[in-house]
Amino acid sequence: MSKLSKKRKASFESLDTTVSYSVQEAADIVKKTAPENFDASVDMAIRLGVDPKQANQMVRGVVTLPHGTGKDLKVLALVTPDKEAEAKDAGADFVGLDEYIEKIKGGWTDVDVIITMPAVMGKIGALGRVLGPRGLMPNPKSGTVSNDVGKAVTDVKKGKIDFKVDKNGIVHAAVGKTSFDAQKLAENSEELIQTIVKLKPSSAKGTYIKSISISSTMGIGISLNTNAF
Repeated sequence: MSKLSKKRKASFESLDTTVSYSVQEAADIVKKTAPENFDASVDMAIRLGVDPKQANQMVRGVVTLPHGTGKDLKVLALVTPDKEAEAKDAGADFVGLDEYIEKIKGGWTDVDVIITMPAVMGKIGALGRVLGPRGLMPNPKSGTVSNDVGKAVTDVKKGKIDFKVDKNGIVHAAVGKTSFDAQKLAENSEELIQTIVKLKPSSAKGTYIKSISISSTMGIGISLNTNAF
């Protein structure tokens, strides 16, 4: 970690790491302890009381953050010619099909999200080895496989993200940037948490939300009070 400024050092020293905070309080603290030299991402880690090895306890979903992620995502739309104009008008950065499939086969993956259509998934399935490990494989559950290409692109550009519990039972997701005001960070965080709460598997027993922490890229984790959820 880079050397702390006097202001940030004082903020860290004043933070009681044994206390759990409300979402709004945590957002305020993230702002105060954030790096001063760049616009860092603000990330949330939610540990769930589920066993991801069990298919009926897998937690995965999508959420549209009310204030976006603060990141300008590069979107590739792999669509048929009749859908190209729709994708471009919605803001897709790259639009096409066969030429981009060949580029991806050659190792090109300089995009953040890939949107496609059910009709062409047969062609894209062969790209699983390249796209899968990078988290770029389109999936109907995440809204990235749709006949409504324009809406799918627009949703991603506005701040729609997909999340999935990892093998340790934790959901990791970005909820904004340190340049956001605390209220926007809090509202984005609340939206993500409430979405995950609604996705609680019926087979999950005991405490569902075990812990929640929020932090900036170079900041320390701030624990949230899970009783509210």
